[in-house]
Amino acid sequence: MGKEIPTDFFVTKLNEAKIHFERALDCKHTEFDDLYPYMIEHPQFFWYKRYVAWSELLTVVKLCKELEIDWQGQFTEQQVDYVNKRVMSSKVLDYWFETNDSKEHVG
Repeated sequence: MGKEIPTDFFVTKLNEAKIHFERALDCKHTEFDDLYPYMIEHPQFFWYKRYVAWSELLTVVKLCKELEIDWQGQFTEQQVDYVNKRVMSSKVLDYWFETNDSKEHVG
């Protein structure tokens, strides 16, 4: 078939997806802004940007689970719970960083 993909590839992709989601939560610039610059003018833009980043994060976590790669180490217990529930609720948006006092928001 194809080449073996090293575990650290998925860990890196997971970290990138987490950072992307956290930047979207903080309303900071992401790749999405470059892809859809006209969206900034629309009020639904930030909601949609967060939804796209959340979907990306869930996709990478799903791949890690299927490949039996530990993905939980990069998240707080509360964040793991949010990801496992899969629904991007207002609680996720409001409290993603709440239990993560030791880490700064993404710069």
